[in-house]
Amino acid sequence: MARTDDRFRLAFNRLLDICGRWDVGDQLPSEVVLASEMGVSRTVVRASLQRLSDEGLITWQGRSKTVVRKPLSADRLEIRDEMVSVAELERRFLEWVLRFDVPAGTALNVAQLSRQFNVPAHILQEFLAGLSRFGLVERGSKGGWLLLGFTSEFAIELSDFRAVLELNAVRNLVELPDDHEIWNQLSALKDEHLRLQSEIETRFHDFSKLDEKFHTAINSVVKNRFVLEAQKVISLIFHYHYMWDKTHEMQRNAAAIREHLDWIEAMESRDVERAEAAALRHLRTSKETLLSSLRDHQLV
Repeated sequence: MARTDDRFRLAFNRLLDICGRWDVGDQLPSEVVLASEMGVSRTVVRASLQRLSDEGLITWQGRSKTVVRKPLSADRLEIRDEMVSVAELERRFLEWVLRFDVPAGTALNVAQLSRQFNVPAHILQEFLAGLSRFGLVERGSKGGWLLLGFTSEFAIELSDFRAVLELNAVRNLVELPDDHEIWNQLSALKDEHLRLQSEIETRFHDFSKLDEKFHTAINSVVKNRFVLEAQKVISLIFHYHYMWDKTHEMQRNAAAIREHLDWIEAMESRDVERAEAAALRHLRTSKETLLSSLRDHQLV
């Protein structure tokens, strides 16, 4: 969560920019106008004005806020880069949803969530707009956002859409030339799978990350912005579902490793029919596991 000091630093520097537009002797706008322009509360505005006064940039008496000198670069406060990236926001938000910390039908408070996930409100709004295309959230009738939640119907549709994307990726992949980077990636992934397979009794929890890495590599051969956007959501959901169902986790992950290895060998053989068949076997297993996890959470 963003600290109060971080928000103050951003607000104060914004006020310096506003102050710099005025000449010495001019009056700054009212606190209400400044709060609106800065996108903060009047409390933050007053704290920022007090610092301007303390630093000798303005004189402040009642409603009178007179510019005494122009701001210098040395007046600006250092901004620590503590805001999370968009990629990290995606992970944090979807983990929050997929851990069932919030029920379906919940109204989302953008101001509160922007603080919780440590991102500006406008970035969160853009992120939610992107998620709305996948049916996880929707705009409320009176504005704001509503969480639709992760249901069995959503899981089935998502799994079917995933199959379409990944089978298309397989068809593209097997046609790629020998010098394409994907073949080195698949070789390295094969080695990682074999190592994990040999250490499965102590490292079976590591499979979820390897699964995400594997599917991301396959889909990377399709250079399509819409596929990439969809794959991010799909990958995160299938990654986090491993957290839900711990029943027979080691055996289930061991079986998935074998399916991955069959799939890799089929792609390396450039046999598209065999590769598609291996992909379908694994994708059906993943779909069944996802639905089983949802049943355990009484969402089906």
